[in-house]
Amino acid sequence: MAKYDKADIERRMKGAVESLKGDLGGLRTGRANTSLLDPVVVEVYGAMMPLNQIATVSAPEPRMLSVQVWDKSNLTAVEKGIAKANLGLNPMIDGQTLRLPLPDLTEERRKELAKLAGNYAEQAKIAIRNVRRDGMEALKEDEKKKEISEDERKRSEDDVQKLTDKYVAEADAAAQAKEKEILSQ
Repeated sequence: MAKYDKADIERRMKGAVESLKGDLGGLRTGRANTSLLDPVVVEVYGAMMPLNQIATVSAPEPRMLSVQVWDKSNLTAVEKGIAKANLGLNPMIDGQTLRLPLPDLTEERRKELAKLAGNYAEQAKIAIRNVRRDGMEALKEDEKKKEISEDERKRSEDDVQKLTDKYVAEADAAAQAKEKEILSQ
């Protein structure tokens, strides 16, 4: 078992929250967000490539995404890739650019997305609690090996719990903000 390392525990907990924020960023709200197209891969030059490696994605209007394809010969491949990603978007070709108007979200779809945001937050909190458990086990192991005293172990356990509480609260706040954004459009 590894020795207790507070910095490593904090880094791992922070990583779980950052991952959650990335997941939440990909959830579609009523507003155009370029991260919506992050999962799109396109078959070009005989290989599968992420959209951001063959085009520039922007949000020129609140309810519109624009995809500027660098090589015009890839335009239909990009259109197919976006359709295959099953995002509910219908690309319209405009010269060398694809325009993607965002349809209105139904009330039912908003509730599904809000629930999904809650599930993402729960996964992040589970990851944070797993890091907490690892830290607590490392402290008990260190005490057993007589590397730290019982008082040091208890103080460090309090530190680990404070970190856990801090990052669980961050995860909850991020999810609540996203749920509010989804439901209030």
